[in-house]
Amino acid sequence: MRFIVFLISYVMLSGVASAQDDFLAKRYFEDGKFEKAVVFYEKLVESNPRRTDYAQALVTCYQQLERYSDAEAYLNQLLDLPRPTPLFLVELGYNYTLQNNTQKASEYYELAIATIDENPNYGYGLGFRFQNYALLDYALQAYSKAMELNPKLDYNIQMARIYGEQGDIDRMYESYLRIIRDGKSSMSNVIRSFDDFVTADPAHENNIKLRSLLLKNAQKDPNIIWNQLLSWLFVQQKQFDSAFRQEKAIYKRQDGSSIRRIENLGNIAVENEEYTTATEIFEYIIAKTKDLVVKLNAELNLIDIELQKKDPKLLQAVTSKYDKLIEAYGYRSQTLQLQVAYANFLTFKKDTPEPAITILKNSLDLPLNVRAKAYIKLALGDILVFDKKFNEALIYFSQIQKSLKNDILGQNARYKVAQTSFYKGDFDWALTQLKVLRSSTSQLIANDAMQLSLLISDNSLEDSTQTALKKYARADLLAYQNKTDQAISELNGILQNHKGEKIEDKALLKQGELLENKERYDAARLNYIKIIEFYANGILADDAHFRLGELFRTVFNEPEKAKEQYEKIIYNYQDSYYFPQARKAFRRLRGDAIN
Repeated sequence: MRFIVFLISYVMLSGVASAQDDFLAKRYFEDGKFEKAVVFYEKLVESNPRRTDYAQALVTCYQQLERYSDAEAYLNQLLDLPRPTPLFLVELGYNYTLQNNTQKASEYYELAIATIDENPNYGYGLGFRFQNYALLDYALQAYSKAMELNPKLDYNIQMARIYGEQGDIDRMYESYLRIIRDGKSSMSNVIRSFDDFVTADPAHENNIKLRSLLLKNAQKDPNIIWNQLLSWLFVQQKQFDSAFRQEKAIYKRQDGSSIRRIENLGNIAVENEEYTTATEIFEYIIAKTKDLVVKLNAELNLIDIELQKKDPKLLQAVTSKYDKLIEAYGYRSQTLQLQVAYANFLTFKKDTPEPAITILKNSLDLPLNVRAKAYIKLALGDILVFDKKFNEALIYFSQIQKSLKNDILGQNARYKVAQTSFYKGDFDWALTQLKVLRSSTSQLIANDAMQLSLLISDNSLEDSTQTALKKYARADLLAYQNKTDQAISELNGILQNHKGEKIEDKALLKQGELLENKERYDAARLNYIKIIEFYANGILADDAHFRLGELFRTVFNEPEKAKEQYEKIIYNYQDSYYFPQARKAFRRLRGDAIN
């Protein structure tokens, strides 16, 4: 009995010791302390001779310590075991590579490849190991030989990636297209792979090669995947008219089932301000679709495009279009987007909030679910704020906040509570709401909350009377009401009477945005430059760099100056909200492929 107890205790203690050795070995290995790691791995391989992960780690330790002869002796010992894995042949070859003995290394690599004749299933492991050591030609040999011997094996994806790494773009494209044609991978996966090589420039060599291959495939094979990929390529190149032609071909061949694809293309064209093509797309949708909701959305999009012209003479014509849509679709729970769009038009374009408020309050009497009610209340609250009915707006925003507490709509409503409180001068309550939102799941809401929170707290500490802050709140409300000239004038008062105060950079930025809206681009540029010069260490410096970069890129057509501004964000403001956008814009201007 005592012997059994002793034996159990011994086994348990051995297990604890082994686990501790494993932990310490990995810790030292990860920290790059190979002298200490090797001691523990030598113990671990002795007690676990078939554990390939321990064996691999020990070999790596030897190599990092340049103990190549120890690595060789240990690998030969492993290869002498019954049924050794051929991966150790690759390891032995790589051990010679590290010693610049290429001839000996090649011998072992070839021996590893030869084992695939015995078992084609070795192909994947060997190919993967060769890839890890950037031995790409050997990796291709391993994958291709395994597939030749066993046609059921498919390593085309791995081979396509290798071709890309080698810069063999033609073979890479051909491999990926073969994969998608054979249904071995989804289109989204293939497109993600293409993203590394395709640019926004239609004249880029990689783009030309892909377009040529897709067109050849489309001529030989009537599969719509070629149209879909061509459409995707044209969108990357901002050639929305060409993408539209492909989408129409897909729509016709799928018997009208792909109208959503065309709708998405229209939305992308609008985002890129390609209004002519977007208009053609939405008109096509109206003519073809039988889905009333899709048709209504297309008609509303056409109105939005028309309003981009900012011509006051259009307002009456747009009003008539809305009246006709209301007559056709009515006030129903299925057409809430029409009611909200019309209410926003009456308020923010025609400055007539009263009828808009009536429309949305009547909409709340329709049979609606919780989210639909929140959608209407959010729009209604915005209009009530426009009409300076702050307390009533706060009631609606608070109702949304309570009914959809953890939803993005609820977070948006909480931000609007803070913003409305700011407009009415209740800065303490605004701060209370903003503190919660700074950890919002929406990065945009969190960023806006942080900016407003810092604006209030910084300027409350500096000025206990909050005089400048109240002026800024008035200017911000005027801007919200589309009273842009009055807002610019109010901000001028801050800039003249509160020079050097913390609110100055915020006033400069806000005024710069408004000047851009009025197309006074030179004045806006001057504001941004002032922020960069006098508030380089402030929280709005990255905003100023980004807006200045956008002006140089989109208005002044000075790409080199734009790149300078984006580069400042990339190197000096990595935690900025604008960092991903700046990096993408910079790479496009430099001519890189965009992931």
